[in-house]
Amino acid sequence: MRMDRKQSILEAAIKSFSLFGYKATTMDQIAKLANVGKGTIYTFYANKEELFSEIIAGILHEMRSVADSSYNPELSFFENAHQALTSLLEYRNKHQLTVKLLQEKNELGTRVVDQGLSRVEQMIINYIKERIEAAIKKGEIKNCDPEVTAFILLKLYVALVVDWEKNHPPLSKDDIANLFQLYFMNGLSVKG
Repeated sequence: MRMDRKQSILEAAIKSFSLFGYKATTMDQIAKLANVGKGTIYTFYANKEELFSEIIAGILHEMRSVADSSYNPELSFFENAHQALTSLLEYRNKHQLTVKLLQEKNELGTRVVDQGLSRVEQMIINYIKERIEAAIKKGEIKNCDPEVTAFILLKLYVALVVDWEKNHPPLSKDDIANLFQLYFMNGLSVKG
């Protein structure tokens, strides 16, 4: 019974944060949606920030599962990196809560939301970093700083998937893969 209430509270909080954002959500709204007294929420969470933090932890777990399910040991580092980044960004951009949080961060700059989204970005970077380290050990790619490289990979994907679409028609997954191959894997210099 206790875990059912906690799950109801989490689901209600996700719904409220998805609809109204972090800043506009109140513990009263969450209690009403969860069909529990406000005091019941405080038996599980000290405050709204702690509840939000647990929700972000759940998102990170889901994103890790999405990335892991896209990994295929038969494919090259490049193909796996492309699939993982595409899957993670699609998840982030289609998940109603993360979309609302990105909107709130851009419009209101809410500190707690910014910190939560930073955790999401860091999880993606750490995931890619692990894959880069494995690829270096296997001799698939040159020795490099795995964390900086992971950061650059993520930012390149965000630029091509999100930023590009602000003023241009969207690029297809194949276009993105080809650009990634050209700029990141091959480089622009002509070998002579």
